[in-house]
Amino acid sequence: MDISWSSDPSLEDAHGNSTYLLFLYFAELLRVPSNGLRQFDILVDNATGNDGTSQGFTPKYLSTEAVKRTVQGPGQHSVSLVATPAATLPPILNAFEIYSVKPMIEMATNAKAMMTIRERYALKKNWKGDPCAPKAFAWDGLNCSYPSSGPAQIIALNLSSSGLTGTVNSSFGDLKSLQQLDLSNNSLSGPVPDFLAQMSSLSFLDLSSNILSGSVPAALLQKIQNGSLVLRIDNNVNLCDNGPSTCEPKKKKRNKTLIVATVVPIAVATVLFVAGLLILHRMRNRQDTWMANNSRFISPQASSHIFENRKFTYKELKLMTANFKEEIGRGGFGSVFLGYLENGSPVAVKMRSKTSSQGDKEFLAEAQHLSRVHHKNLVSLIGYCKNKKHMALVYEYMQGGNLEDCLRGEASAATPLTWHQRLKIALNSAQGLEYLHKSCQPPLIHRDVKTKNILLSADLEAKIADFGLMKAFSDEFRTHVTTQPAGTLGYLDPEYYNTSQLSEKSDVYSFGVVLLELITGQPPAVPVSDTESIHVALWVRQKLSEGDIASVVDPRMGGIYDVNSLWKVAELALKCKE
Repeated sequence: MDISWSSDPSLEDAHGNSTYLLFLYFAELLRVPSNGLRQFDILVDNATGNDGTSQGFTPKYLSTEAVKRTVQGPGQHSVSLVATPAATLPPILNAFEIYSVKPMIEMATNAKAMMTIRERYALKKNWKGDPCAPKAFAWDGLNCSYPSSGPAQIIALNLSSSGLTGTVNSSFGDLKSLQQLDLSNNSLSGPVPDFLAQMSSLSFLDLSSNILSGSVPAALLQKIQNGSLVLRIDNNVNLCDNGPSTCEPKKKKRNKTLIVATVVPIAVATVLFVAGLLILHRMRNRQDTWMANNSRFISPQASSHIFENRKFTYKELKLMTANFKEEIGRGGFGSVFLGYLENGSPVAVKMRSKTSSQGDKEFLAEAQHLSRVHHKNLVSLIGYCKNKKHMALVYEYMQGGNLEDCLRGEASAATPLTWHQRLKIALNSAQGLEYLHKSCQPPLIHRDVKTKNILLSADLEAKIADFGLMKAFSDEFRTHVTTQPAGTLGYLDPEYYNTSQLSEKSDVYSFGVVLLELITGQPPAVPVSDTESIHVALWVRQKLSEGDIASVVDPRMGGIYDVNSLWKVAELALKCKE
């Protein structure tokens, strides 16, 4: 039996040399009789190996054996299986593989600290070999830098939601070039260790949502105050951020957050936090006064639950919103105001203005659709108001605002979304759309999926909103012909725009744009100069074709993300647009 192949010139090095690894797999599949024998020599480039397996080789019954050979040099190569004189059966070969050996140009990374971390926390990750090299096979959950001289360095490590328990291990301190460390959403306990303050390159540290206790080391607080470190420690109920001299045991603590940007002094952050508590306290007092003075509007059941599709009077809306005092949003339909129901629940009151671009038909269509859709990832309609002069919809209030603002507005600067949070938002949004497309009868198409219409709760649960343009379509034909395409430029499916043939694919296209915004933080039109812009999909596709995903990732994430996860989401986003 003879096999031959030619080396690929493109795989040769600068000196015209090439190296291959050859794997030959054998397993006897027949019961060879006692008077029979399958035996052969294995010749690679007409030579036997020196390991004793190549001469007089006999495969074992139903047992796989692999023979490995190294083949060097350009040109033609061959494998011959030659039966020995004693053999009664011919040679067999079950499978073979040929690998081209590529030299590593990167120097090895010191992996001792990472291996200690893996063993200490019993991490179930496929971490093998060098953490950073080869570059294309860097470990999941970390980013590396590759200096022109010297070994690669780990600069970002994300172990969020990895099931970590026990104390923060000192091996993290051995990662001398680490700039970002995310240990959030685990069960780490004990004090915040002092060695973290000695990590000179560390600029971002997330310890939120653990069970840490004690006080934040003074050296860490000093780094926060001088702007060299962003620290997150919220949701650690027994952790004090005021230093050891003022730290006292706490019986209860809620929503404690220490997020200090490099340009915002800690005193200003504290003032804003206290001011927010005062404003909230005043709102509650105002609500108590409103409830006491207006009991005639309270139905017997209102104190226990909120009616679905409740009809409000305009006077009730004025009372709920303190005469439309606090505007929390604005669009072509009019303004959205913050209000409170009789039981203290916050609501969003969407008032249609007299100059609204949204007609009566669209406004009432939104109420009609919402009255029959109920899903955890769709904003719930609580009630409505309709008389000769006023029309309004009353929604559940989403404290986290809209996704567009969280990605690019004021909220993005204060609390940038992590990659884990962005994935959660993407999943929630997809589940909401899937419900509209697959579970509603007839199915519904949103027609205006965009980041501004994805609202977030306080814990970043995403819900799709703004159903004024939503259409029902035939489940038999899965399309709907519209006289005029509707939606938002940048999110609008070109096929729908050109043909007016509406289908759920129109929403999928828009959702793909949302995914790209979650990855890049960019709007649908990405500025490339003072006068020109390019669609985010074209921009990302161009960069991915060059193998350069790092240049499109939102810098607000601080370099902390799983690059494999990010690649998969980017590829999925581009498929949504096909």
